[in-house]
Amino acid sequence: MMVSTDAVRNVVGIIGNVISFGLFLSPLPTFIKIWRKKAVEQFSPIPYVATLLNCMLWVFYGLPIIHPNSILVVTINSIGIVLEGAYVTIFFLYAPKDLRLKVLKILAGELVFMAVVVSVVLTVGHSHEKRSMMVGILCVIFGTCMYASHLPLWKMVVVTKSVKYMPFWLSLVSFLNGVCWTAYALLKFDIFITLPNGLGALLGFLQLVLYGCYCRSTPAFEQQNDEMNKRQEVEMA
Repeated sequence: MMVSTDAVRNVVGIIGNVISFGLFLSPLPTFIKIWRKKAVEQFSPIPYVATLLNCMLWVFYGLPIIHPNSILVVTINSIGIVLEGAYVTIFFLYAPKDLRLKVLKILAGELVFMAVVVSVVLTVGHSHEKRSMMVGILCVIFGTCMYASHLPLWKMVVVTKSVKYMPFWLSLVSFLNGVCWTAYALLKFDIFITLPNGLGALLGFLQLVLYGCYCRSTPAFEQQNDEMNKRQEVEMA
């Protein structure tokens, strides 16, 4: 019995939704920690506001008026908007004033940007193909930016020799998410889904390699703290 490509693609898409849901949930321990400590420490809001914009663009891309038959893309990214919005809210509540202002400016910019995108696409795009291309190009650009937003974290890991701020599960699920959605896009070729997720799979793999290199090393900043504590003890003695 032959199985249609559409059926296989739907199954892969459902698996992709489950993995993406795991990806959206993976920062949860980080935000529980922020909530308990009532401080954001060295965590950056950039990956979460970048993901929020990315989800908004993909929801728009998957709407019937833009790219029909993309319900799986719409559902998971709608969930992503809710979860990323919650993360950004928690971050905002416990961030210092200057960082709060930065987050507000970024969010305001994203909302204005989305309003402009929706207006231009619906005004200029007179066919599904044209609207899909216009929104799809933006999805590729900002999907790439979302994955690239983790690159400063790589620098922190190398400098501090610590993976404290790069959770393992976030790295693993990011890799699996990229692989699954790349497979989904290749089954019924969609260049706009293939490009950012293929890059995401590659960067996720490299992030896992980086985690493996530094997960057993003693953090440089912890060594410095230990040395400072010892000096203080000597001075007190």
